[in-house]
Amino acid sequence: MRKGSSITSIDLAKAAAAAIDDMKGLDTIIIDVSNLLFITDMFVIATGTSNRQVRSIADEVHTQLKEKHQRASLRSEGADEAEWILLDYGEIVVHVFQASTRAFYDLERLWGDAPRIPFEPATQGTSDQL
Repeated sequence: MRKGSSITSIDLAKAAAAAIDDMKGLDTIIIDVSNLLFITDMFVIATGTSNRQVRSIADEVHTQLKEKHQRASLRSEGADEAEWILLDYGEIVVHVFQASTRAFYDLERLWGDAPRIPFEPATQGTSDQL
C-alpha cells in the first residue's frame, strides 16, 4: 500500500481485474508475488483475443485505475505491437497478452509457487446470446 493510500495492493489488483472483465478479457488471474519480488506485490494476468482487444483492455485498466483510484501507471510497454502490454503501477503489474504470447511466456508456471488471489469475473457464466 502506498503512503497516504487507503487501497491495498490486493484491492488495486482486483480493480484492475474488474476493468479487464468489463472489456471481456479472458482467464484473468491475480498472483501475489510480494514474498518473491521486492519490486511489486501483485501480478494481474489476462488474455485478449486480438491486438485491438489487448489495447482496449489495457486502456480500460488505465482509465478505471486513474478515475476510480487516482493511479497512473509508472510505465507501460508493448502497446504498439499489442501482443503483450505491461502496465506497471508500482505495487501491481498488469500483463495483458494475446493467447499465443501468454502460452509462450507462461508466467503462471514461472510464478507457480506464488499464491493466487481469488477473483470471480462478473461476466463468468453469462452469455451474450439472446
